[in-house]
Amino acid sequence: MHPMLNTAIKAARRAATVINRAAFDIDRVAITEKQHNDFVTDVDHAAEQAIIETLLKAYPDHAILAEESGASANLNDDSEHAWIIDPIDGTTNFMHGYPNYCVSIALQQRGIITQAVIYDPVRNDLFTASKGAGAFLNDKRIRVTKHDRIANTLLTSGHGAGPRALDEYMRMYQIMAERCQSVRNGGSAALDLANVAAGRSDGFYEKGLKAWDIAAGSLLVTEAGGICGEFNGDSAYLHKGDIIAASPKVFGQMVTLLSPFA
Repeated sequence: MHPMLNTAIKAARRAATVINRAAFDIDRVAITEKQHNDFVTDVDHAAEQAIIETLLKAYPDHAILAEESGASANLNDDSEHAWIIDPIDGTTNFMHGYPNYCVSIALQQRGIITQAVIYDPVRNDLFTASKGAGAFLNDKRIRVTKHDRIANTLLTSGHGAGPRALDEYMRMYQIMAERCQSVRNGGSAALDLANVAAGRSDGFYEKGLKAWDIAAGSLLVTEAGGICGEFNGDSAYLHKGDIIAASPKVFGQMVTLLSPFA
């Protein structure tokens, strides 16, 4: 296992300790609304700090892009190593005690995601990937599903805050739900991507995400044999924040259906 991946795993487990401790007494968690239906808790901040401390202790010169604390001063287009961090992807789920959230950590090297960790502290599921070395769940190799027709698929999705995002989500939902077996909205894009990689679902689509929502999950999917792309099939999803992830044949069918929303 790559030493930087080992460090990311250590960081994710430290964050999970913070999260699990708080989960026993959710009513004591301090919650702030960043914008309509977009929340942050003191646990997000504490978990993020635990991650950053662990990473920078091992690699003090590395740059950071984190959901709550933002970009470090040394993050720029020339940064050789940049860690992309979401301490709790699925904060709304977490603060309601709904058991579907995760820690997401990715390493970007000169614009390319090379290491990924997604840790589900509820199920103790550890998803890992290194570029060119495959994707794993609890040390077992994982692959995307083999379905080749969207009619046989179970898909996952989500939507951002605000009426415009919800309206667009509902229009996409109707199109996709009429053509697949079902669409689920789990509330954690990172975990949805990890589940595509593990073959637990057949595809994922969502608009308006941030890099920390999708960086680690996208590497898991591609290392598991899947494809990630924008709604028009292009590859700049990490910067634009609109992503489709699925097995190769299902990906093409999803692009055909969702390209009008690109």
